[in-house]
Amino acid sequence: MTTGTGTRGPGTPGTGAAEAPDAGWTPPTGTEGLLHGAAAGSRDALLDALAGSRLFVLVARLHADAPGFTPPLPTGPDPVTPGRVCVTVLTSGTLPPWHPDWVFEAIGLDELARRWPAGVRWLAVDPGTPYAVTLEAGPGRRRAWLKAHARSGGPRTGRLLTLRTGPLHGPVAHGLALGAHLAVHNGLVWNDLGAAYEGYATDRHRLRNPWGVQNRADYREKLESLLATRLVGRTYESVLRIRHTLARRLGRTPTVPEWSAAVTDAQTRRRSTPAEAAEAHEALRLAVTYEDRFRADGVLGAGQRVDTLAAFDYGRAVNVVRLALGARLCDPGEAEQAVLRIGALAVQAYGSWAEFSLGYSLTRVMHFDADDPSGVKYEQSLAQHRTLTQDPVSPYRNLAWS
Repeated sequence: MTTGTGTRGPGTPGTGAAEAPDAGWTPPTGTEGLLHGAAAGSRDALLDALAGSRLFVLVARLHADAPGFTPPLPTGPDPVTPGRVCVTVLTSGTLPPWHPDWVFEAIGLDELARRWPAGVRWLAVDPGTPYAVTLEAGPGRRRAWLKAHARSGGPRTGRLLTLRTGPLHGPVAHGLALGAHLAVHNGLVWNDLGAAYEGYATDRHRLRNPWGVQNRADYREKLESLLATRLVGRTYESVLRIRHTLARRLGRTPTVPEWSAAVTDAQTRRRSTPAEAAEAHEALRLAVTYEDRFRADGVLGAGQRVDTLAAFDYGRAVNVVRLALGARLCDPGEAEQAVLRIGALAVQAYGSWAEFSLGYSLTRVMHFDADDPSGVKYEQSLAQHRTLTQDPVSPYRNLAWS
């Protein structure tokens, strides 16, 4: 294993010693800082850090779009060691700007080991940067990569990751922060409109399933549906709106029996079927159940309530925009304009980051209630809300709501 600054060259092969980064160096994301710190320790520590990080390889889009074709891993000369040929991988903070014809595929340390090209004996991670790492990649070394992957289980999720060179202030950062729940859930950078989201193939797959998006027209149609909050659940939203309207008339939050009676009256006026009426009252039950749980866990005040579930569609809309950008179904300019639209709509619907986050979290747990008997999704949603509203480096603590 060798590490280096990229400007002075790597350290001595096999020593595991890490050179200090240049003065004033700040890693673009926590991933690069973690790798640099691990490189100063044992080989196993570095491999564990790599196995838990998202790694990317450059692929020509022509090859990435070829059905059934797996392009070879990119190889090239080590920029600081003449004569050394390496496979090159990048971390999320070192990806170059978006380009329509060059894409990045996500790759794990295990897949690197399995697809390794014959005759190449070095792996270069983030070459030419202050946190570059070069690892020996002989057969025995690659077996250690597989063990590291097995220990780590793959890239870490549930983390708040910020790209320090990405938008940190202003309307674009505000709009991107609306998608931070999903970014934290998947362990992805929240504030980037760049070369990749999760990786070209994964981005395309996630657009197809569950969104049904296969081309630019599909993407635009789905985005408009999300901006109009048509996918959040008409019944769920209408039930909360009934309570909001009743609260304004009463000058206070209605009791559950008062709310239930108002829902019944609304269903009668609409001549709803018994199934529709039952769905509405189930939505009321779920809202009461999870709001009570949020109160018990200290994230929803005694006099507070959630009046709209629009946050769920707005948060997912940001995710769809970033997926479409990664899948090359839009360009960075189009993506930025979409993010700005989402941000403006969210400000109209909510009064603060905390309100937005609770709206997102409540919708998520209501939607997944039937599939979450053990409460895992509730605990995930609670943890994401706490991270985003309490972590000192969270955009929800550092960006004005409006």
